[in-house]
Amino acid sequence: RGGGAEGVHGQHQGSQEKKLIEAAEYWAGGGVVDETDTDAAALGIVMPEQPSEDFEVWEENWPVVEMFTRCETQWRTTMNGVIGLDYGAVAWILRLYEVENQRSMLEDLQVMEAAAMATLNDRTKRFRR
Repeated sequence: RGGGAEGVHGQHQGSQEKKLIEAAEYWAGGGVVDETDTDAAALGIVMPEQPSEDFEVWEENWPVVEMFTRCETQWRTTMNGVIGLDYGAVAWILRLYEVENQRSMLEDLQVMEAAAMATLNDRTKRFRR
């Protein structure tokens, strides 16, 4: 990550932060096998065309999204769900990958972390019902 980047908490918040949130929610919502179309076809129901499941990541967000996926095994959890990333492990990963502006990267990761936690914990609550 370049030394001059401000991150989403710096100069260019708005839409960049929104895209990081959407990327984290997309990541956290993954893993669900949707067999609605197969089930509908078996019942003779024609389903409307669904939008693509691809998710666009803006070029300026790629470094953060890549770092977020590098940290995906570093979640702290309790019986009640996810409580956040292990910042000790995140700091180690930032050093390992020689991130120049670690503060900016961490702030961007925290945007994604918050969005992913909300999605993951919502899925956990629905599963327990």
